[in-house]
Amino acid sequence: MTFKLEVQGFADLGFIPKPNTCEGEDRSPAMHWSGVPQGTHSLALIVDDPDAFSGTWNLWLHRDISSDLHALPEGVKPGSPGACRTNDFGKLGCGGPCRPKGHGPHPYYFKLFAVDVPHLGLATGAWRSALDCELSKHTMAEARYSGKNEKK
Repeated sequence: MTFKLEVQGFADLGFIPKPNTCEGEDRSPAMHWSGVPQGTHSLALIVDDPDAFSGTWNLWLHRDISSDLHALPEGVKPGSPGACRTNDFGKLGCGGPCRPKGHGPHPYYFKLFAVDVPHLGLATGAWRSALDCELSKHTMAEARYSGKNEKK
């Protein structure tokens, strides 16, 4: 079975609903996954915009998610277990996509990693670079999903 991530409320490569963007309520979307590889001890989630004007923009970094979970509900609360640091908006938790007005549709990436250890050993406040380093050593599989946002 293939490791697969699905984000509810929009099709892969579709437009992200307004409540899940900065123009709406900045709520994290509900998501679920299947086909988690055998031997997975935890999961990590990165939601980012690698094409931002200033370089990769991190909307959400979440790690040490229990491998027993197969979904996250909409509106995961900031500071929930596994939140590694503030996002690049300077807030804890998820920050919704926030494309500058008039720049057309822009992609955002949801990446779920199957990890071979229960905890990545990162301190609260760890930077994305530290998370990437640990994921490079412990990732068994990765599932992706994409959405677009456009301010009008």
